[in-house]
Amino acid sequence: MGDLLEQINDFAIDLGGSEWVFVVVFAFAAIDAFFPPIPSESVVVALAAIGASTGEPNLVLLAVAAGLGAFVGDNIAFRIGRVVGVERFDTERRPRLRRAVDRAGYELDRRAALLILTARYVPVGRVAVNMTAGATGFPYRRFLPLCILGAASWSAYSVLIGVVAGTWVKEHPLLGAAVAVVLAAGVGFVIDQLLQRKRRRDLAQDTASETDRGPA
Repeated sequence: MGDLLEQINDFAIDLGGSEWVFVVVFAFAAIDAFFPPIPSESVVVALAAIGASTGEPNLVLLAVAAGLGAFVGDNIAFRIGRVVGVERFDTERRPRLRRAVDRAGYELDRRAALLILTARYVPVGRVAVNMTAGATGFPYRRFLPLCILGAASWSAYSVLIGVVAGTWVKEHPLLGAAVAVVLAAGVGFVIDQLLQRKRRRDLAQDTASETDRGPA
């Protein structure tokens, strides 16, 4: 599986000088929103690093393609959740997804905006959040603007990471792409860790509040 994903990633990067690259980026970002193994973020940051070094692909069009793809994919995930419901997915065999779904359902009731926006930066997290939002009847009129903002900020962030890395090693586009992917992975890891710490802190506060109130 790892070799296949690496081949997919290399294929997308090889299209850097082609107009088809924007179609591929759109497709990757859309599919990744409900099928995390597709490496959309690494593709976008790698192409942005190459674009910063060589001028191709166009960075503005790259950001637009990634953002539109992310928006479409997040809406698909929301609709899947609405139609199917998370209970019918085989989460019992995927404990990480099960935990993500449980956290998403709990947090949506408390801070939907923060959760939907930040989850966009965590591959499994965004799938769980968007599907859970659909499955639990979260109002689409509230989901839509948050989805737009999340997709736009994610595409801008991904391109920015690539541009920074590409500028550092301007004479070596492929090295810049590799550095960009590592930076993006590091930022994603940090965001995930911060979210987990915040959830644990909130849970501890809720438990303490319930203890202080005592039995009704």
